Amino acid sequence: MPVADLDLDLDVFAGPFDLLLAVVLREEVSLLELQLGEVVVAYVDHLEEKGELDLEAATEFLVLIAALLELKSRLMLPREEEGLEPLKPEEAVEELLARMLEYRRYRDASAVLAARFEAERGFLYRSAPLPAGLRRVAVDAAVAVYDPARLGAAIGDLLREPEEVDVSHIRPTVSLQLRLRILRDALARRPAFDFDEEFGKEDRLTQAVTVFALLELYRRGEVTWEQGETFGPIRVLRGSGASS
Repeated sequence: MPVADLDLDLDVFAGPFDLLLAVVLREEVSLLELQLGEVVVAYVDHLEEKGELDLEAATEFLVLIAALLELKSRLMLPREEEGLEPLKPEEAVEELLARMLEYRRYRDASAVLAARFEAERGFLYRSAPLPAGLRRVAVDAAVAVYDPARLGAAIGDLLREPEEVDVSHIRPTVSLQLRLRILRDALARRPAFDFDEEFGKEDRLTQAVTVFALLELYRRGEVTWEQGETFGPIRVLRGSGASS
């Protein structure tokens, strides 16, 4: 929510927030009479009603409130003891404008840095210092690294195909959505099929997930089944709710 859209209803002022800034800086409304806490509460209430938070607008609001708080503190503190000179209206305007320009300068700089980071994300690398053991190396050892035979052996190792990774220890995963699609495809080709003939060669985990998928389709009215006896063959039939 832009700061200018904030409508205030205070004891000493009623109207938009930007108008409040104007009358305060022209000293038509005294900062000593203005409860800035009520302004903050009104802004928070408005954010809750909107249900969204614009970080840029919220930051701008915080900068303005902080500037008003500092100006009010100068009016409240004893000038003789603290040595604070009262600001004239034009000086207060200049200081508030300087705060806003500084905020916008940092905001624009952060936007440029974020865009540059995204553009060069694929080229980022992490640099690390050279290990202590390699910081001082003899010249002979450095020359030996460029030996053609050693370079050829190193390149040969890079070109050699790696051994196939053993994944037998990894438990296979079966997608319920995939089994639902397979069941629907099977029923789309024919109105009925034998479960063992269709899925008997699958592993036990795949068969179990297929049964869960079958129950889900039965709940939706897309399939039904027949089983003449306990532990007998299961015949899956297309239900009335199946799409043709």
